Amino acid sequence: MNYKWNYEAPTTEDQACAEGLAEEVRVSPAIAQLLVARGIRTPDGARKYFRPQLLDLHNPYLMKDMDRAVERLNEAMGQRERIMVYGDYDVDGCTAVALVYRFITQFYSNVECYIPDRNEEGYGVSRKGVDYAASQGVKLVIVLDCGIKATDEIQYAKDLGIDFIICDHHVPDEVLPPAVAILNAKRVDNTYPYLDLSGCGVGFKFMQAFAISNGIPFSTLIPLLDLCSISIASDIVPIMGENRILAYHGLRQLNNNPSVGVKAMIDVCGLTGKELTMSDIIFKIGPRINASGRVQNGKESVNLLVERDEEKAHKMAENINRYNEERKELDKRMTEEASHVVAHLPQMEDKSAIVIYNADWHKGVIGIVASRLTEEFFRPAVVLTLDGDIVTGSARSVSGFDVYKAIQSCEDLLDNFGGHTYAAGLSMKVENVEEFSLRFEQYVHENIAPEQTRPNLDIHSVINFKDITPRFFNDLKRMRPFGPDNPKPVFCTMNVFDYGTSKVVGRQQEHIKLELVDSKSNNVMNGIAFGQSSEARYIKTKQAFDIVYTVEENTRKHGEVQLQIEDIRTHEEELKD
Repeated sequence: MNYKWNYEAPTTEDQACAEGLAEEVRVSPAIAQLLVARGIRTPDGARKYFRPQLLDLHNPYLMKDMDRAVERLNEAMGQRERIMVYGDYDVDGCTAVALVYRFITQFYSNVECYIPDRNEEGYGVSRKGVDYAASQGVKLVIVLDCGIKATDEIQYAKDLGIDFIICDHHVPDEVLPPAVAILNAKRVDNTYPYLDLSGCGVGFKFMQAFAISNGIPFSTLIPLLDLCSISIASDIVPIMGENRILAYHGLRQLNNNPSVGVKAMIDVCGLTGKELTMSDIIFKIGPRINASGRVQNGKESVNLLVERDEEKAHKMAENINRYNEERKELDKRMTEEASHVVAHLPQMEDKSAIVIYNADWHKGVIGIVASRLTEEFFRPAVVLTLDGDIVTGSARSVSGFDVYKAIQSCEDLLDNFGGHTYAAGLSMKVENVEEFSLRFEQYVHENIAPEQTRPNLDIHSVINFKDITPRFFNDLKRMRPFGPDNPKPVFCTMNVFDYGTSKVVGRQQEHIKLELVDSKSNNVMNGIAFGQSSEARYIKTKQAFDIVYTVEENTRKHGEVQLQIEDIRTHEEELKD
């Protein structure tokens, strides 16, 4: 891979700060340098970063409308009204619904949960969902991870005598829906100090406030934190601030005492007995929860996440695992078709964005396909398909480019849209697809930086092999959980050599298993370079080269460190990029 290596050397001031921090907090100098680069410059900040405390969660009543939301929920319970917990069909929505439902049903039974059918109702609050709520005598709907743009649908519900409490984290329009309460830190009149909660995180804060108002101990919320960690990892929200606290303690819950449904999911993923990380959620647990909504109905995932019977939970998890296998087949076939289409687009090399449309594609996996295209072609990608008589689509972006704003620039062509910086959904009439493609391309072309359309590696620190000590590795593990705003550290070591035993491995001889030394120490480091066998010939010449890598634990030899090498290039005297 021809990566561009990006590295910004620490300033003299940052180096001095890191030296002081290393001494006061007793971490290795290389780790202290990473902390300073992440804005952690004081011993107290470092201690809170390494050991996030639930006591440092913000007061939920700082959120606009929280008092109104809690008052309406208490009123509904007091009057024995029927309550519906309604959410999106993705991981964040399903975990949010499961969290709120599980907590409320400890104290109140007249409640049900609802996930819209992706194929019949589409994203968010639907009239069909509102009609169903009315038919069941529902008087209060708590909607999670969606609803912030459902102005017409919520007005329709209001006319039917149904109140809504919105718990969302997507960017709102100027006009807010006529809900009783809107919990969303992205409101223009926001009063909450943290803006980046997941949808499930907003639901957690609502339940935290509800617990405070009713004198319920905070400890009753802790069993729900496994769901928070799953949503935070899967929805790719920043893992600093309040999200870091929720993710940190959520992972502890996930590893030590997961709920029955989550434990069943862990088992079918083949993760039993392993220390679970955010990567395990992103690549194993999350896709399976998502698969239910993509292939069948997300309600099945919610049913699993709230199930208390182990035998039933395992049967549900096995069903969802089968949906995931179907999803992978759909994903593979559609990605191959989409890649072929993109590769043969006229003047593809001059395009700044990708917009492709196929009326026959399965809308449940177009988001995954858009992600694959972004990874393959390094362009913001929009994948569109036909849903009835409306075109629906998913967009994904490259690092540093706000695809939501790009879509917003075309809002006059759209029936609906919503999302985040790196992922968004949209719908439009068929006749608008061509104009949307032209306008989206133009916006991206005018606003994207050239370096964002080629593969980049951001190097966080340049170190020598002598820096990779047991203390260093233990400190590195304390920096977890990793994710946006707190990425897994990427290191560079320059002027390294083959120890003489490196070799090509893999079924198709596509990887390199390395044993390396550098010019500054006698340490021999083991490494693996996936898909980089083309570099083996140069490595065996005994000439110096530079590597970029992450530091991992060797899964086959517990406690042994292994370098996962992201890129290799011939040695340069200094890191110029």
